[in-house]
Amino acid sequence: MPLIMGILNLTPDSFYDGGKYNNIKNAVNQARNMISEGADIIDLGACSSRPGSQPISLKEEEKRLFPILLKLREIFPEIIISIDTYRYQIAGQAINYGANLINDIYIEKDEDKMLQTIQKHDIPYVLMHMSGNPTNMQKKISYNHFEKDIKDFFIQKIRKLENYEITKIILDPGFGFGKTLYQNYELINLLPKMMQLKYPILTGISRKSMISKALNIQTNDTINGTTVLNTICLMKGAKIIRVHDVKEAKESLEIFKLVAKNNPNPSIIKI
Repeated sequence: MPLIMGILNLTPDSFYDGGKYNNIKNAVNQARNMISEGADIIDLGACSSRPGSQPISLKEEEKRLFPILLKLREIFPEIIISIDTYRYQIAGQAINYGANLINDIYIEKDEDKMLQTIQKHDIPYVLMHMSGNPTNMQKKISYNHFEKDIKDFFIQKIRKLENYEITKIILDPGFGFGKTLYQNYELINLLPKMMQLKYPILTGISRKSMISKALNIQTNDTINGTTVLNTICLMKGAKIIRVHDVKEAKESLEIFKLVAKNNPNPSIIKI
């Protein structure tokens, strides 16, 4: 059954909720809310990955992340905690502090050291596609052939992960990371082909500019568009949807499950 990953940004500058949850009290309250609304996973991120964002120091990421991670692990011992980081040092220590999953948006950063860390601890790893790096990804959008380039990226990286004997792999096509508005929507239609890679797919579309720009609305008004796209992603094979708004995502998932259960042609919709 598909899972819901609730986003808990611990940053002052994330594109949607920056500054809301960067202290222990607010972070715990938000995690509690998301869990009560149906989140299966809480994804903690202490370094903003919005387009054009500048990387923070390792020490600053540790300072933002670890006190909250430790408190959440203490209060919610059963919840799956994911860490959104591309630094192997952060990943390794976070796992020691109780993290269950590493969500890596930028595998090109210290790739071998990150994979050695994942191999050592044998935990699930989210592999995401991004053209460029977090700072320039929306400035240097260039593909020889969009679909083939993304497929080749995943084939190459999966092969390398498997060479490290890493098999708990989750694939994230990277909506909004080095793609044009229309390429993001093309990417949704490529999800069934990504399923051929034999690993579960995570989609992170929640409140992104691909919605606000398409509808000419503000980010705060994108909940309807987010809900529609999450539902479409589920119908096209997503196994994890990463969201800010857990309640709405949970309702989408419940409706999707009913449709899938009563679908006379199971080849169209799969759980």
